[in-house]
Amino acid sequence: MWTSNPITSRLHLKWPIIQAPMAGGATIPALVAAVSEAGGLGTLGAAYMSPEQIREAIKSIRKLTDKPFGVNLFIPEDFDADQPIAEGVAQAMNDVRDRLGIPHNPQVTQFTEPFSEQMAVVLEEQPAVFSFTFGILDHRLMAELKQRGITVIGTATTVREAIALETSGVDMIAAQGSEAGGHRGSFLPDSPSNMIGTMALVPQIVDRVKIPVIAAGGIMDGRGIAAALALGAQAAQLGTAFLTCKESGAHALHKKAILETSEESIVMTRAFSGKWARGIQNEFMTTLAPLDHELPTYPVQNALTKDIRAAAGKQQQRAYMSMWAGQAAPLSQEISASELVEKLAAETTRICSNLGQPQ
Repeated sequence: MWTSNPITSRLHLKWPIIQAPMAGGATIPALVAAVSEAGGLGTLGAAYMSPEQIREAIKSIRKLTDKPFGVNLFIPEDFDADQPIAEGVAQAMNDVRDRLGIPHNPQVTQFTEPFSEQMAVVLEEQPAVFSFTFGILDHRLMAELKQRGITVIGTATTVREAIALETSGVDMIAAQGSEAGGHRGSFLPDSPSNMIGTMALVPQIVDRVKIPVIAAGGIMDGRGIAAALALGAQAAQLGTAFLTCKESGAHALHKKAILETSEESIVMTRAFSGKWARGIQNEFMTTLAPLDHELPTYPVQNALTKDIRAAAGKQQQRAYMSMWAGQAAPLSQEISASELVEKLAAETTRICSNLGQPQ
């Protein structure tokens, strides 16, 4: 049975279906809890949340479900907070601010949330799963998570990253293919290319590591799940598919854009954060594209555009919002999270059953 493997057994899941940890407000407690209640694994994308917000969100999830769920954070990266901002970049963003009616050149007092304090909350609250993106977890923190019985999942976009994660002690690896929406989870800077498709990446990682692999990127329905399982993955992680669910905290314009987009409108950009991410093309991305080589790195650019993104959302200005989405976004549906999980399970069961029948 496709539903019985080390991942479902260890995490006590009915289905090997994981809701991706999308930071930025989409994975509110209602969505996380609904996915877990339906038999999958809901995940709180907590990277941009303060320690207290994380604690409150975990408490809210636990009020809605007693099923396992996960919490995801970004591993801190070295950056220069004082790096100069190119005149052309500053002018382009100030032109956008003029259109939104907000002040020029806002002062940034905090580039990221305090990771050590975020982790302290995770260790205290002890969710069933802790996953991370953009790096390798400190050995001390890895040991503390293991001591508390928390399953640890790392994100890899190449085979080398997967091997590094396995060596570091993670329990499972999310193999993120290039089709995935949002930020690339890459962390080995000397990699010549991390844009490897999910269906090519998964079997290569499966063949090189001994721990369970989770397929992520471009999976929207039972066909994608069945394909990932056939290639050796033991679970599928879906992000964009859950963004348009009724419980999702994504902005209404973001949901609408996903439901209306075509696969040709989904592109890679560094405009919003200084890190490569996949989303629905809009005016802000187009405006900054010629200045890509001058953009500040992450998380500086992410902090510098925060006021623009916030104002655009409040003013219903889709042209300046970051609307992350994977390449298969046109397959999205406007249904509840529980209905989506049930539909995914039914589709995968039917496909796996058909494949198992003698020809």
